[in-house]
Amino acid sequence: MRKIKLFIATSLDGFIAQPNDDLSFLKLVEKEGEDYGYAAFTSTIDTIIIGRKTYDYVVKEIGASHYDNGKRDVYVITSTERPDNGRIKFHTGNLKDLVTKLKSQEGKDIYCDGGAQVIHELLKNDLIDEITISVVPVLVGNGTRLFKEGRPEQLLQFVSAKTFDTGLTQLYYKRKRKSDKE
Repeated sequence: MRKIKLFIATSLDGFIAQPNDDLSFLKLVEKEGEDYGYAAFTSTIDTIIIGRKTYDYVVKEIGASHYDNGKRDVYVITSTERPDNGRIKFHTGNLKDLVTKLKSQEGKDIYCDGGAQVIHELLKNDLIDEITISVVPVLVGNGTRLFKEGRPEQLLQFVSAKTFDTGLTQLYYKRKRKSDKE
């Protein structure tokens, strides 16, 4: 069965964006030739689920080819109807139903690239299987929190931690079911 994998960066104080969806703090750890495992990670997926605000920001800053490489399906979760564009599909329906359908299909794993509301909805429905969080060494003070309140407790199994000379620390966890043995 396909897995939903969250691969995301956050400030040390738990924000994935500063006010006005500002992601400039991520530039603090940019280093030529260092992708923090992103290429290896994306080789394991063939589908992306992303919130509309995050999608629009990345398209504006990097370009649509960042997501639409012709080899994967992209589901942009939005409340506003938009026509599909190639393999980019704008999904206005129930997120849990979409994920259940995608997980039951053949293919590689599914990448959740944010934003906070999509992550919250997936966690609320216990649908994220693996979490990779890259912690940027900065306290931004306020903005969009990675984890919102109002979701059930979830047990995680620590898999690994990796540090980089830029100060970034990457944490990798798998979901642990209450039925899993200790």
